[in-house]
Amino acid sequence: MTWTQWFIFILIIQVIHGLGTWKLYIKAGRQAWEAFIPVYNGIVLMKIINRPWWWIILLFLPIVNLIMLPVVWVETARSFGKNTTLDTVLAVITLGFYNYYLNYVADVNYIENRSLHPNTSGGDWISSILFAIVAATIVHTYFMQPFTIPSSSLEKSLLVGDFLFVSKFHYGARVPMTTVGAPMVHDTIPGLNKKSYLFNDHFEERKTSWKNKLQLPYLRFPGFEKIDRNEIVVFNQPADTLKDMNVFKPDRNYYKPIDKKTNLVKRCVGVAGDSLEVRNGYVYINGKKNELPDRAHLQFSYLVQPKTNQFNPKFIKDRYDITDGFGIMNSQNTYYFSAISDEALSKFKNHPNVASITPNKQEKGVRDSDIFPHDPNYNWNVDFFGPLYIPEEGKTIAINLEVLPLYKRVITEYEGNTLQVKGNQILINGEVTDTYTFKQNYYWMMGDNRHNSIDARRWGFVPFDHVVGKPVFIWMSWDGIKNPRWERFFTTVSGSGKATSYLIPFLVLLFGWMGFNKWRQRKKVSK
Repeated sequence: MTWTQWFIFILIIQVIHGLGTWKLYIKAGRQAWEAFIPVYNGIVLMKIINRPWWWIILLFLPIVNLIMLPVVWVETARSFGKNTTLDTVLAVITLGFYNYYLNYVADVNYIENRSLHPNTSGGDWISSILFAIVAATIVHTYFMQPFTIPSSSLEKSLLVGDFLFVSKFHYGARVPMTTVGAPMVHDTIPGLNKKSYLFNDHFEERKTSWKNKLQLPYLRFPGFEKIDRNEIVVFNQPADTLKDMNVFKPDRNYYKPIDKKTNLVKRCVGVAGDSLEVRNGYVYINGKKNELPDRAHLQFSYLVQPKTNQFNPKFIKDRYDITDGFGIMNSQNTYYFSAISDEALSKFKNHPNVASITPNKQEKGVRDSDIFPHDPNYNWNVDFFGPLYIPEEGKTIAINLEVLPLYKRVITEYEGNTLQVKGNQILINGEVTDTYTFKQNYYWMMGDNRHNSIDARRWGFVPFDHVVGKPVFIWMSWDGIKNPRWERFFTTVSGSGKATSYLIPFLVLLFGWMGFNKWRQRKKVSK
């Protein structure tokens, strides 16, 4: 729905609320008209049920309100003496319409100073769990989200098995667009393998299904910094049409809401307004070779011919820090190494069993059909790509049939326009045009692992409305199940020089605080 449609919907909800509670407001010593005034009626209701005024804010937060609304329905019934298990169940399963029964039929009296503590230990547990979920959902949605590195596309900077905290507030927290879903999970409920949100993901029904009308328009709170070139960013994969990212050939294409597309982490090598080109695997921005931070290490794939013996994977990993997979690819025992950094290569080439090492790079002008923009007129591949302009909000470019493949998805899918081509003419929203002005900023996200990364070279630009946040902290890291990487616990993601672990200072502060609290409690008891 649009913002106007949501505004009308909220007004209707206010009328429904007023009609169902105005007599209850009177019995609580308030005026009937107070039940009909948007927002104000919520503040008054919080006073009636003896709850803090700021609960009304929680009622307007997507996902959080799905938890808070039933709580308020139950609390309203209890404020008028209806506190049995049956009353609680009726308040919830009727979606709050139980208030109509209390308002017009039941003979109830307002209990002004009722106890807010549950009558049973079970009820106390339920209340504690509910508000723990609410607090965690707010932190997860608007401040900090945990994230696990699933692939080696940023190997050496971020490792498979790193557990991150991703800041939502650096670039501005995005308000959830999907209004009905399970809290603190992404697109799938763990263990059940079921979709975690209410949405019709059939492409043909994306604009007609009533479920999809519940989507909020894109809205983001102001951030305190912009995305800088070469920063690592978490974002929603813009071209995600897979039910499961591990199954690349699904039974059909799945149309997902933006905030439920698969989360990815890559390095932003090009920002809005840049001109980007890949030459021989290296990125050039505005004609100059891109220089990565000192913690970043580019990796390329190589063909390695051994002299006699086969390579031992554990020895290769421990001795040369070659962590990506490798294996024999032909009858001559030629090895394919999917990713080797320059530092590892300089050592590995001196291995006594290495006869030759050949870079596995594609030739310029040889088209790879899997590479953006997936058009036969663009002979691009992973090693030779571009140049192309990265769209910037408010900037206007010339549009013709030659450049249209580069920006067609931007114009239609990301910015919601209709596009037609009639002969040599391009029609946007039904009007012939030869220019286009972009509505938002776009970014170019790539992995440092240049030959073992599914990134922007496959699917193109990342719109700003797909940006999730900025990884800031590695709180835990495991190499497999049994091998903790202690040196990576409590380290920062960005910065210069070797990352420093703050695990020991954290543990000292934690145990110091625990000891201080115990000492303070004993001191109170002794008094």
